[in-house]
Amino acid sequence: MKIYPLFAFLFGMLFLSAQEPAGDQTTKVWSLQECIAYAIENNITVKDAVLRKSSAEVNYDQSKSSRLPNLFGNVSQNFSNGNSIDPITSDYVTDQIYSSNIGVSTSMPLYQGGQINNRIKQGQLLIEQNSFLVEEAQNSIIVSILEAYLQALYNKEQIIVTQNNLEASEKEVSRAKARLDAGSIALMDFTEAQSQAATNKYDVIAAKNNYEQYILTLKQLLELDPEETMDIETIGKDKELTYLESDKLNIYYKALDYLPEVSASNVNVSVFEKDLAIAKGAYLPSLSLVGSVGSGYTSISDTDFTNQLNVNFNQKLGLSLSVPIFNRNQTKAAVKNAKINIEKAEIEKQRTEKEVYKKVDTAWRHSMSSQEQLMASTASQESAAESYKLAKKKYELGALSTTDLIISQNTYINAQQNYLQAKYLNILYHQLLQFYQGNDIKL
Repeated sequence: MKIYPLFAFLFGMLFLSAQEPAGDQTTKVWSLQECIAYAIENNITVKDAVLRKSSAEVNYDQSKSSRLPNLFGNVSQNFSNGNSIDPITSDYVTDQIYSSNIGVSTSMPLYQGGQINNRIKQGQLLIEQNSFLVEEAQNSIIVSILEAYLQALYNKEQIIVTQNNLEASEKEVSRAKARLDAGSIALMDFTEAQSQAATNKYDVIAAKNNYEQYILTLKQLLELDPEETMDIETIGKDKELTYLESDKLNIYYKALDYLPEVSASNVNVSVFEKDLAIAKGAYLPSLSLVGSVGSGYTSISDTDFTNQLNVNFNQKLGLSLSVPIFNRNQTKAAVKNAKINIEKAEIEKQRTEKEVYKKVDTAWRHSMSSQEQLMASTASQESAAESYKLAKKKYELGALSTTDLIISQNTYINAQQNYLQAKYLNILYHQLLQFYQGNDIKL
């Protein structure tokens, strides 16, 4: 008899607990700055660049360790039968011999034609270059986020515009239906109104789809779960029109000083110059300090194992000089390749500077044209809105056909779209020009 009340109580608790998370779940609204900061920490392209820098740091530490001596231990056990030389006593014997050797050897480079020092300096340059490449990866993600964010904002605003147009079209369909029933318009006028409403509904669906597509792009740049909900902040109307203050050449020169890809290409030339110095170092002799200690045991001796190790203990210390005479032109070829790589790095540097100029020039031209387009589209939108307002009044009074009303509405819709495009293009290219000069992106 007590089972039912208990079951009802437990079911109620489960229902409440199931409903609670849904009530607490909210969609995070991301600002542009939050997107940028999060992507810099989590984007896999940036992480890959950071790992490459870490690898360069490991290689640099290894190159510094090349100055240190090495140390090897060796142990051997030998058996010989018949005529042979005792490896310990160097006596000629004919019996079976068991012998053991144990020792430690070391060598330390004293001079290698400057190759070690040049490799260390090259390692420092590679760390510096990879630091610039990390910044370049971050900048690339920042620009991608800016573009996707503004595209999403454009479509978010486009959704509002198309929904308003759809509502207006649906009202016109209702009016047209009433006039059709009253016999004041033909069936064709009514179907034209329906067609316009269907077109506007399609525009709403397309705007929503485009918005979700750019939201997905943002999620991928931020490495978020595709199923995670996300929304973005809108911008104030004071950001709609931004004016270009600096001329193109000033922006270009600032970009050359700021953009990391330019710095990376400069360092790349120095890296290959060190390659040339390393290759030339192979022409020079190398000098190393070598040494070893060891001992041995042989079965031919009557002395026990411990005493033999003491008696046979030996030490060696010396210098090893290696003078290159001919190595099948390997050094000569390495020097030629190093010189070629320097020239290629210089060409790559020029190509990078040209690409920077192209980016600046493109952004500058689009920024200039979008300023004029925005001012023109603003005036056009205001005029089209007023014309559409008057057309609706005439249509309500029966002084305007459905076709003319639709033409007026489409003119207004096109004016709205042109305004939105000019608005966000102006913001995009102005922000890009600011970013190329080393300024923060702010909406």
